Amino acid sequence: MEKKHQQDIKKAIRKTYGEIALQDSNAGSSCCAPGCCSGGGDSPVQTATAVGYQTSELESVPQASILGVGCGAPVKFADLQKGETVIDLGSGGGIDVFLSANEVTNLGSVIGIDMTDGMLERARRNAEQGGYTNVDFRKGDIEKRIPVDDNSADVVISNCVLNLTMDKVNAFREVYRVLKQGGRMVISDLVTDAEIAPNDANVEKWCGCIDGALAKEHYLDSIRQAGFQNVEVLDEQLYMDDEDDSNQVDGKKKKKITSVVIKAVK
Repeated sequence: MEKKHQQDIKKAIRKTYGEIALQDSNAGSSCCAPGCCSGGGDSPVQTATAVGYQTSELESVPQASILGVGCGAPVKFADLQKGETVIDLGSGGGIDVFLSANEVTNLGSVIGIDMTDGMLERARRNAEQGGYTNVDFRKGDIEKRIPVDDNSADVVISNCVLNLTMDKVNAFREVYRVLKQGGRMVISDLVTDAEIAPNDANVEKWCGCIDGALAKEHYLDSIRQAGFQNVEVLDEQLYMDDEDDSNQVDGKKKKKITSVVIKAVK
């Protein structure tokens, strides 16, 4: 991908999610969510429920942390234990950080990583208002360097964020670096049946987790290239059909987007 195009996409991601961070928690703000590219108007709570969160879970965290920007519910697949150290990549308003903190208790800790100042401010405010003392939010670009020491995390989670990166292999290498030996990565993300060449990607659709999506095997291979050996798909379901007019002469075709939960062990 050309450097200028990369910069445009990254700038657009920061702008898009920075604007979401400023929205009222009752407003429809979903981006990487069903209907986001077609102007879906579901509330963040409705969107979160649709992608797998339980009502009881949503009631257990600060309501302003529920932004409806994910494509799954990775925490319920992560089998978190008391005392573990968890890193959430692309932590947004903090929903998965707070759910994880509830699971690891004050014996453990959770670090949220985000590259958007507005999201970090919102998450820190949510943590203070919710009385969370075992969480920390740090600014970082996960495909360059996760601001965490080597071999320091038991678990890395992420919810529809690796999809937004341009160098996915390097992002997964960073995950591998920060995990302890035997540590695990459990992530929700989107894959496609028709990849878009990076230089042909639409900036808005990249922000909406569509044009940055890889084919499932390509995605899994990116994880393996980063050093992970045990890579498995824990859950898979149709997410949405997106109209795709790339390389088409007569009309448009439907591009299938699938939500997956993937686990890999270092």
